[in-house]
Amino acid sequence: MRAGIPSPDLTWSSFSVGPLTVHTYALCLLAGIAAAAWLTSRRLTARGGHPDAVLDIVIWAVPFGILGARLYHVLTHWGDYFGAGQDPVRVLYVWEGGIAILGSLIGGAVGAWIGCRRTGIRFWSFADALAPAMLLAQAIGRLGNWFNHELFGRPTTLPWGLEIPATNGAFPDGVPDGTLFHPLFLYELLWNLLGVAVVLVLEKRFGLRWGRAFGLYLVWYGAARVWLEMLRIDPTSVTPLGLPANVWGALVAVTLGVAIVVVQGRRHPEPETSVHVPGREPRDEVDGEPAQPAEASPSTAQPAAAGSSAGPTPGAETPPGTDAPTR
Repeated sequence: MRAGIPSPDLTWSSFSVGPLTVHTYALCLLAGIAAAAWLTSRRLTARGGHPDAVLDIVIWAVPFGILGARLYHVLTHWGDYFGAGQDPVRVLYVWEGGIAILGSLIGGAVGAWIGCRRTGIRFWSFADALAPAMLLAQAIGRLGNWFNHELFGRPTTLPWGLEIPATNGAFPDGVPDGTLFHPLFLYELLWNLLGVAVVLVLEKRFGLRWGRAFGLYLVWYGAARVWLEMLRIDPTSVTPLGLPANVWGALVAVTLGVAIVVVQGRRHPEPETSVHVPGREPRDEVDGEPAQPAEASPSTAQPAAAGSSAGPTPGAETPPGTDAPTR
């Protein structure tokens, strides 16, 4: 047996806490979500957003993302749930595994849009702040695939091949025990980490705003998925025009990303001056109370003394404090 990257013992894939079974894969997903929320919050706050805005959006985006991820998986693995001898009720058994990142993007976008509407944050401003954080979250989440002995590709003789026990349900027939496989989870993990740096650098270099940083994320991630899906040995059961559904989904992501970059660049050549929807800018607060108008200068005191009522200029606000940008 050639030495390669070992797979963790399956006993590491879950552990018990009292009557509860905790899955390592779920912990990786939660760690990814937490990291993404933290980085997105820092980035949005640095651009003038309220520190709590991201949390208010996340509580909508995450449930919708999970729902979208599950529905996408079920639709692209229809025979596993509605085929002969299958139990359709298993669609509800999310804890057994079976979610798709491409589906989470669709569902999460719907949830984020709702959250942005409720908080007064521009959807594209939030999406740009999220772009590198999504790649970071997906990189962390891919570690869960390693613990679960999943997301591996075709056999390989490369020294970084992944060791998979022959007892694995996805182990291909006719392949000898000890065969190494492409570690697709690792390829995507490294690609996503590189993508964090690429998005941050290009965003700063070209001033990517108005959704263009998010468009770049879609192109970067979608391009990788097209290649990785071609290496998988457990493709989706739905294959329109001979291509796995995930390949089509990745191609749509790339196309949509390019369209966002081009269209938004033409529609908004100007710099983004606020992450808030016009009219939804928050009032500055000091110790929990609305900020008081600045003391009138001598030039503005004269009209006030003449009997006119001088108030703060409509829309004038003190820029909120910012953290250093940090995904």
